Amino acid sequence: MSARAARLHLAADPVLGPVIAQVGAMRLKPVKGREPYEALVRAIAHQQVHGRAAEAMLNRLIALVPHAPFPSPQQVLALPEGALRACGFSGAKQAAILDIAHKSAAGWVPTRRAAARLSDEALIERLVALRGVGRWTVEMLLMFTLGRPDILPVDDFGVREGYRLAAGLETQPKPKELAAIGQAWAPFRTAAAWYLWRAADLNKEGRFKAPVAI
Repeated sequence: MSARAARLHLAADPVLGPVIAQVGAMRLKPVKGREPYEALVRAIAHQQVHGRAAEAMLNRLIALVPHAPFPSPQQVLALPEGALRACGFSGAKQAAILDIAHKSAAGWVPTRRAAARLSDEALIERLVALRGVGRWTVEMLLMFTLGRPDILPVDDFGVREGYRLAAGLETQPKPKELAAIGQAWAPFRTAAAWYLWRAADLNKEGRFKAPVAI
């Protein structure tokens, strides 16, 4: 995705334009080289826990397989019973990680190279079948791991809140409403989402400049 092209396209939007003027250049940088399998395991670890706790669990998992940057599906499946629980993963997280490992070893979870041949919706349809994985999780993978340029996670609270602030609304738009609005931002909806997140962040810091009513 060309950050410059995305910014030029979105700057013409009456809602996003002022946000872009406040935020400046887009700094979204996908993780290079990370496989979808690893991204999904990491996402499961981070569900409903503080980031530091999730990273501690992941570091314990990584330590179980020396000399590997991240345990492969086969290595996870070969771990002794109880190893994942000893890392701190709940029963539900353990079940989800094992399902992801099984499906990755079987080829259901595509490699990064194989994913490049699949559309956004094809990947979403395939991966939401995994235990513990919903559409939002796959959308985050598409944006932050695979670098897909046209993803708008309309179920995300921060994205909807960012739009509410940017548009000067009293209430957040419903997901379907935002999806319809976002059609105008294609093919750079990932960048649009990033700018809406930043609007919400600036507001939390008390630095967001609300639009002036005309």
